[in-house]
Amino acid sequence: MMILTLAARELRSLFLSPLAWSILAVVQFIIAWLFLSQLNDFIVLQPQLKMMANAPGATELVIAPIYGSAAFIMMMVTPLLTMRLISEERQSGSIALLMSAPISMTEIILGKFLGVFSFLLLMIAMVTLMPLSLFIAGPIDLGLLAALFLALSLLLAAFTALGLYMSTLTLQPTVAAISTFGALLFLWILDWAGDKVGSESASSLLSYLSILRHFEALGKGLFNSADLVYYLLFASLFLILSIRRLDADRLQH
Repeated sequence: MMILTLAARELRSLFLSPLAWSILAVVQFIIAWLFLSQLNDFIVLQPQLKMMANAPGATELVIAPIYGSAAFIMMMVTPLLTMRLISEERQSGSIALLMSAPISMTEIILGKFLGVFSFLLLMIAMVTLMPLSLFIAGPIDLGLLAALFLALSLLLAAFTALGLYMSTLTLQPTVAAISTFGALLFLWILDWAGDKVGSESASSLLSYLSILRHFEALGKGLFNSADLVYYLLFASLFLILSIRRLDADRLQH
C-alpha cells in the first residue's frame, strides 16, 4: 500500500536525521530525570502514605505526572518534527516530483502523517518502559497506565496533524515550527481561560476546545467518548485541510 510505503520512507528519513536523534536523546534524558525525581519524592512520602486509608499508589503519584510532563514536552518537540514535512519539499523543489507521481494527495498526507506519528509513538513507548520498571518493586495500575498511554497517543496525533497542516502553508520550516507551537500553546491555555470566563456557556465552550482538558480526563482513566471524538475530529480536520491545500497546489502546477 502506497500510504505505508510513504510512511516507512518518512520514518526512515527521520532516523537518518541528526535532529530526530537529538530530540529522541534529549526527551528521554529529561523524562528519565523527572521520573527519578518523582520516584524519590514518592519514597520520601511513604511514612505518611502508610498512615492513610486508600492512599494513592505509584501510578497516581509517579507515573501520571510523568505523562503530564511528557505531554508538555511533546508540544514543544512535535513542531520540530513536522516543520519540514511539506515546506522542505517545497523549498528543495522535490514537491513537484511528488505531485507528478501517480499517487493521490491523500496518500502523500497520510503517509507523512503516519511516518512522524510512528516516530512519536516510539518515543512514548520508550517513556512507558520507565513506569513498567516499577513492576520490580510492586504492582502498578495497568488500567490507568493504558489510559495514560492512549491519552498521550491521541494528543500526539492531534499535534502531528496540526503541524503537518502548518507545514503545507509555508516555504520556511522555521515559520511552520513557530506557527505550530503558537497554535498548540493557544489550544493548551484555552483550558485556563475557560476557568476565568464569567459566562458558563463560554467557559464550557473554551473548555471543550482546549486540547489539554480532554487529555487530563482520559489520563485519569475517565473514558468518555466525547474526548475520543474530539481528538479524532481534530486530527481528521487538519489532515483534510492539508489534503485540500496540496490539491490546490497541484492544480496551480
